[in-house]
Amino acid sequence: MDFVPKLRFVALSDVHYKDYASVERERMETAIRLFYNYSDNHESYKNLDALFVVGDFTDRGTNEQMSAFHDTLSLLRPETEAVVSLASHEFSRGEEEALSRFTQIFNKPYDVHKVINGFHFISLSTTKGCRFSKEKINWAREKLDEAMKDDPKKPIFFFQHPHISDTVYGSINWGEDELYSLLMNYPQVINFSGHSHAPINDPRSIHQKHFTSLGTGSLSYFELDEFDKIYGTVPPKSHDCAQMLIIEADCENRVRIYPFDILTENFFPLIWEIDEPSNPCSFKYTDKRYKTNNAPYFESDAKIIVEDSDSDSIDLILPQAKTDDIYVNSYDLVVKEKRSGTVVRQISFWSEYYFYNMPKTLSYGITELTPKTEYEILLYANSFWKTTSKPISIITNTK
Repeated sequence: MDFVPKLRFVALSDVHYKDYASVERERMETAIRLFYNYSDNHESYKNLDALFVVGDFTDRGTNEQMSAFHDTLSLLRPETEAVVSLASHEFSRGEEEALSRFTQIFNKPYDVHKVINGFHFISLSTTKGCRFSKEKINWAREKLDEAMKDDPKKPIFFFQHPHISDTVYGSINWGEDELYSLLMNYPQVINFSGHSHAPINDPRSIHQKHFTSLGTGSLSYFELDEFDKIYGTVPPKSHDCAQMLIIEADCENRVRIYPFDILTENFFPLIWEIDEPSNPCSFKYTDKRYKTNNAPYFESDAKIIVEDSDSDSIDLILPQAKTDDIYVNSYDLVVKEKRSGTVVRQISFWSEYYFYNMPKTLSYGITELTPKTEYEILLYANSFWKTTSKPISIITNTK
């Protein structure tokens, strides 16, 4: 049966409006233009029913930032519901002040339960940074029960800023567990969260166990949730970042989620499919994905190229590996002194998969080497599922 939408909405987060006219404002305005362009050109369903902004829409929650974001939302058409939640960055100058300022500027509630085209939406602002009080949890439980009573097989779309701990990529460093025991009783929940700035085209940005979870990325900068990389969790060119999710549902309760790159105006080559939201046995995006023998591989003609060398450094051009997934996650570079076999460097870095225009090669300079010494350099490719390729290598020397 063909998928014909009866609902469409956009989810995004971590926009980080500044007091001045920053690039984030341009990206948010572009996002609005692009999701309407997609809807207007759809063959069967031309509505954009809602926009959900999942926290940290400002950088510090000032009056200037909230007002500017409110002004941007005036670009939305009347048929598009705008739901905005608050979180830690909005509260950076005080929670009560931020809530009062939000109410005055937006004239909207900051905890929301809406029914749109027959589907239930629940959006929850945080408190005390990124926490959830008992009162908020009880309110969410009441609204979840209402939605479930309405139709237990329909997806319930649930939004809060921090990830649910140990779900999507980014949730180890940027997750909270206070909602987990609540949401696990509602398998039809499709949960959207931000906070981490983790890329939405990472296959781990969707997770299913007791319910479905999705990360919503950022329009400001990337941060990743691995701590072994040579530059830490924030990669080079991290501010080349603007991503959103376009979500559709049909009359059969099926859901399709399309990760979109705002900077290049392209869909990533991924479509998340949820055919039975209320049936955990049907879930595709579980931790079983880690139980695989599929590993990245280098093509037979792949080579490490020495671009330049000096007495204490070697500059390399490295090929990207191939994989049965869409992307390779990362690389490990091992540098051995050839004569003794001693490992003198171990370097880990990402493949830059989070850019739509992922580079065909990567450059890396190895420094603090010994003059006039021969080295063996090995390159390993890593998948998202903890599998590693066979290495390619080169023998070279410093001057």
